[in-house]
Amino acid sequence: MRADRLVATLLFLQERGRVTVPEVAAELEVSERTARRDLEALAAAGIPVYSQRGRGGGWSLVGGARTDLTGLTADETRALFLVTGPLSATPELRTTLRKLVRALPPTMRAQAQAATRAGVVDATDWSRNAVTADAAHRSALQGAVVDGIRVRLGYAGVGKPAGERTVDPLGLVAKAGVEYLVAGTDKGLRTFRLSRVTSVEPTGEPVVRPPDFDLATAWRTLSGAFQDGLNGVTARARVHPDALALLQRFLGGRVRVGGPLPDGWTEVWVDGPAAKALAGHLAGLGARVEVLEPPEVRQWLARIAADLTGMYAGEEPHATDDP
Repeated sequence: MRADRLVATLLFLQERGRVTVPEVAAELEVSERTARRDLEALAAAGIPVYSQRGRGGGWSLVGGARTDLTGLTADETRALFLVTGPLSATPELRTTLRKLVRALPPTMRAQAQAATRAGVVDATDWSRNAVTADAAHRSALQGAVVDGIRVRLGYAGVGKPAGERTVDPLGLVAKAGVEYLVAGTDKGLRTFRLSRVTSVEPTGEPVVRPPDFDLATAWRTLSGAFQDGLNGVTARARVHPDALALLQRFLGGRVRVGGPLPDGWTEVWVDGPAAKALAGHLAGLGARVEVLEPPEVRQWLARIAADLTGMYAGEEPHATDDP
């Protein structure tokens, strides 16, 4: 969400006292769905915004309308800057926040500035790989989604050279620090990881939106299908106490821990996309994990062990501490 649009929504609320979603959408030139999401985000951030249903209803600020930001309390101002501050990596957002700070009473400026420094977005993973698109591509896609413009998208899939395709941008999703574009294609709805986007070129043609499209619902469907692909096979295994924490660190929620076994080991169930891939994940723990079933995972572990024995048998290992 853009911080400048969030602030503009708040100022519009303060000016009008009570607004409807269509009024916000028309004022900010966004869709009604985007306007409603922005109003809900303000409420979730701790800003005293509430909605009232029925005739004469709409969205209002608790305590009535204000014409500037001085009507906010210190806690409300801090909440607003906390929700926008971590996004201030781009020059446009830094400019927006500086303007907002100058609009505050002097007594609130120090807290507001501290709130903008309370969060940082690190765009690399622990392997030092970028996990988000650069600002230019993200900004171009945000504009295409808001303006409803079809784009020619340069995209490099996993292990594939970059290619170009024409897509209908429908929304952006952030999941655990990784950003995705949800777009319509000639093969239906698809997701594109923003870090693999190589170019964005607006075509000037309007986006074709599926009837009754809802971004949250579409994402649940698309991500659910992907998640199901990660859980194509489940292995039941026993794990040495020294290796249980390491297994959970490697595979996270794909590990389900059962009860302790009589020999002190722990029974677990581990999900994976396929028997070969799951065996590869478990092989690194050596004899500290034993797969009990299914047979195909055991067979792949035996094959991996034979391959490694054939390559390394007879070599003296270097003296190291046992991890």
